[in-house]
Parts: sequence; C-alpha cells; structure tokens
Amino acid sequence: MRDAEPDSILGTLHFRGKGMLLAEPGHIRAILEHLRGKGYRSLVSVHGVDYYPEEPRLGVHYELLSMETVDRLTVKLRVHTEDPVVDSVTPDWPTADFQEREVYDMFGVEFRGHPDLRRILMPDDYEGHPQRRDFPVGGEPVLFTVNESRGEDYTQ
Repeated sequence: MRDAEPDSILGTLHFRGKGMLLAEPGHIRAILEHLRGKGYRSLVSVHGVDYYPEEPRLGVHYELLSMETVDRLTVKLRVHTEDPVVDSVTPDWPTADFQEREVYDMFGVEFRGHPDLRRILMPDDYEGHPQRRDFPVGGEPVLFTVNESRGEDYTQ
C-alpha cells in the first residue's frame, strides 16, 4: 500500500500476535480495498474511540478478518473534533452500515457518502454525543411512585 500511496499508512504496530495499521483518514477506502485483495475479506466491526485530551481526538477502528489465514488486522484512523469527517466504507462493505451510524450517533464522526447517516440509538432531536469523554455524566432524577404515598423524597 505504501508503494501506491506513500502517505496512506502513518504507522504500524504488532502487539500480542495482532497487527495494527494507523491510516491517513483520506485513504481509508483504498486501504481497506487493498487489504481485501490481500485476503482480509471480512469487515468484522467498526467502532469509535475518544482519545480525550489528545488530538486528533476521535478515532475510528476497523477490524478485518482473513478466513484463509485466520488472522485479524486492525486499521485505525484519527480525526479532529473540528472536522470529524471520514469517507464511508459502506458502499464497499455493506456490513459497516449500522456500525458507522452508531459511531456517528455516539461520537459525532460523520461518514461522507453514507447512504443513510442518521442517529441509530439516540432520539433524532438529541443534542450531543454520549460516548465522548467530555460528555456530562449524570442524568435526570428518577421518581419512584411507590415512595410518593409515604411522603419520601429520594431525588436529592
């Protein structure tokens, strides 16, 4: 891949018998297509990561599987929160459809060219991305109606 696109792979790591590639976000479709030709024909998962407080902060991880060699390979990329846009791999890998939607919903990474990029877990009018590490922790107080008749207040 580096021969065809010298800037497409930013780094490599081999840890505990598993390989990892750090990819340039603009080349992700070409990288995954190249790896498909090398036997990694199954895209097992796509998931998001927040590396807060580091920058680029948001990450997308692609887990590939080669059934011939029974080998897994992780391809990672990172984008800044100011412009969290990555090309969608759904046109080439249909299994990425709902997984990219989940990363969009939970982390705010937009997938350019996705056929139906909208929230999948949170309501459409929800503001924010709950899996980001700076998302406020807490919630709405839960009122238990069984305690109302006793005059007890457990919301404080």
